[in-house]
Amino acid sequence: MTDKAEFWNRIAEKYAARPVEDEAAYQRKLAMTQALFEPDFEIAEIGCGTGTTALIHAPHVTRVWAIDVSAEMIRIAREKAAVQGADNVRFEVSDIEASDGKSGPYDVVMMHSLLHLLEDPVRGIATAWDMLKPGGFFVSSTVCLKSKAWLYGPMIAIMRLVGRAPRVHFLSVPSLREDLTAAGFETVEDWEPKASQSLFVIARKPV
Repeated sequence: MTDKAEFWNRIAEKYAARPVEDEAAYQRKLAMTQALFEPDFEIAEIGCGTGTTALIHAPHVTRVWAIDVSAEMIRIAREKAAVQGADNVRFEVSDIEASDGKSGPYDVVMMHSLLHLLEDPVRGIATAWDMLKPGGFFVSSTVCLKSKAWLYGPMIAIMRLVGRAPRVHFLSVPSLREDLTAAGFETVEDWEPKASQSLFVIARKPV
C-alpha cells in the first residue's frame, strides 16, 4: 500500500460523511458537465473518492469507469452503487500515476480535486489527453493555492508530518490554464467559484 493510499483509507469514512462545502457550486459543475453528455457516452472519473459524482452522472451515460487509489473509498463507492442499483458503473482501486491507471478511450474524463495532489500535475493532464477520444472532453476542478502558499505551506507541512494531510502542489490559476493549453486542449468552460480557491475547466481534445 502506498503512503497516499494509506492516508485516504484512514479518512474515508469521515470523507464520506462530510457535506459538500459549496452545494450551489457543486450543482453548477454537475449541470455543466451533464450538458456535454450523450446517452451513448462512456466516461471516466479519476480520483473518484466515494463515488458520489460518478453515481450522479451514471443515469445519463452508457458506462462509467471510476477509480481511486484508496481501497476504502472504493469500498464505500461500491456500497453506494449497490444501493442505487447502478449497474453501468465500475469502481476499481487503481493509481492514475501507475501503469494500471489508464484505460479508454472515453468521451469524457473527469479529475475533480485531484491535479494538485498528483506527483506531476502536467503528466496527469497528459494522461487525460491519452484517455480521451478525439473530440472528447476533459473536466477538472482543481484547488489553486499558489497565492496563499505563504499561509498554507507551513501548515500543510506540519499536518503531513503527523499524517493529517496529503502532499499538495501549490498551483496557480494562470499556470494551470497554460498547462492545459500546452497539452493541446481547447477551453470550452472556465470558471472560478467565488467561494473557493479553485478553477473548474471543461476542455476539449480537438478532432
